[in-house]
Amino acid sequence: MGRIFEVRKSTMFARWDRMAKQFTRIGKEIAMAVKNSGPDPDNNPALRRCMVNAKGVNMPKDRIEAAIKRAMGKDKTDYEEVVYEGYAPHGVAIVVDTATDNSTRTVANVRMHFNKLGGSLGTSGSVSFLFNRMGEFKIKNEGVNMEELELELIDAGLEEIGEDSEGNIVLRTAFNDFGNMAKALEEKNITPISSELKRIPTTTVELSEEQAKEVLELVDRLEQDDDVQQVFHNLR
Repeated sequence: MGRIFEVRKSTMFARWDRMAKQFTRIGKEIAMAVKNSGPDPDNNPALRRCMVNAKGVNMPKDRIEAAIKRAMGKDKTDYEEVVYEGYAPHGVAIVVDTATDNSTRTVANVRMHFNKLGGSLGTSGSVSFLFNRMGEFKIKNEGVNMEELELELIDAGLEEIGEDSEGNIVLRTAFNDFGNMAKALEEKNITPISSELKRIPTTTVELSEEQAKEVLELVDRLEQDDDVQQVFHNLR
């Protein structure tokens, strides 16, 4: 009984850690959106997107409202978006998107993670050319005719359509068409589960299971850093 409880407790704590990290990430996104375009979601598409993503990870409404209020307050934290690039072990390219109030601390931490786990932090532009920046929208697949949806959204910039492992429909657009797609979905009364800017690798690296484990250990370590928003890699 004791062992089963420990396994369950470990799984539960891991889930809570992931949830807390998601809430922190979205809280920072809300702060930056409010700073750039104000606290009214009706006039701030970026804030609307943040609120949709918050609901998608079950962030409580009162925490969303508190994040908006903090972003408007005198003691608000000003976050800066900084991108870091480098290589994991075995030549896998990694791009790290951060939101930080202290870039000196952040770059030191990111470099430490790379160095400790066999990677190397590179310079700006060293690996980003291996990724396409795209908008990615996930919507529930509730009796949707994907062929019809594809035809309806081509004019909004749809480039790719498919399904994820949970059966949700994934729509991808070019970076510059992100706003067009968001508007098109709104007009169709389709509320995405999530809508984010992603970095999609143009080529991938295939490794053995043991080698891939080393790469994913670095990715996991980076994702746990408080300043890191997202980590992208080209491991197949």
